[in-house]
Amino acid sequence: MKPTAILLLHCPDEQGIITEVTKFIADNKGNIVYLDQYVDRQDGMFFMRIEWEMDQFLVPREKLKDYIQTLYAARYQMTFSLYFNDEKPRMAIFVSKMSHCLYDLLARYKAGEWDVEIPCIISNHEDLRYVAEQFDIPYYVWSIKKDHSNKDEVEKAEMELLSKEKITFIVLARYMQIVTENLINAYPHHIINIHHSFLPAFVGAKPYHQAWERGVKIIGATSHYVTTELDAGPIIEQDVVRITHKDAPESLVLKGRDLEKIVLSRAVTKHIERKILVYNNKTIIFS
Repeated sequence: MKPTAILLLHCPDEQGIITEVTKFIADNKGNIVYLDQYVDRQDGMFFMRIEWEMDQFLVPREKLKDYIQTLYAARYQMTFSLYFNDEKPRMAIFVSKMSHCLYDLLARYKAGEWDVEIPCIISNHEDLRYVAEQFDIPYYVWSIKKDHSNKDEVEKAEMELLSKEKITFIVLARYMQIVTENLINAYPHHIINIHHSFLPAFVGAKPYHQAWERGVKIIGATSHYVTTELDAGPIIEQDVVRITHKDAPESLVLKGRDLEKIVLSRAVTKHIERKILVYNNKTIIFS
């Protein structure tokens, strides 16, 4: 593939934005290979993702961000992010004891489905080290005491590792610890979580057993970006599966886990492809 630039932007909607941006790209000999846009009529906001080839582009990539900032960001009150397709995202995976999401992530990575690097797996338990070893990925463990008295120390060590490995985003693959505000602020809208969709109706231990006891007919999973408000960040992906009276609690757990890994992987795919734009705790997911 040819090297491309990917521009994600949002700003108050007004006439001429698409024309101005596409003219800038065309005038500098950029070939546009993707363009998707959306207007939120209620808030009067314009959203766009545009990608163009850089091999003939006249503006050097190291100056491109400054050009966009000077020519368009101030003029249109624009917030934007700029990426290049040949700069791979670097993903860290956090896990505890459940392996289903971890296996799915690593299998997709090894199969070449994702243009991403995974320099490390971080856990608060030793249980899944064997999985990391199967895929030849370094596995780091920092145990957290029950009274959380060492949480600050653990977080400091984790953040040093993330910085050393130049991690660009984090995936919580059923990591059963609350992520602290310091880590969230270091990776805003770059920490992806997965959980069952029973929250808050079935909080606490064994949510699938609680759902079975209530005779629910549908179960689901939700993947979202992590914010300081627990399980209330911008939703990236969701899905559901129907169940019947014939399902036992054990089959609900199996169906739920299968759904969790699929939904999480879909969310990770969109993030790696740079097709998610966050605005007002909601996501714009480009096709």
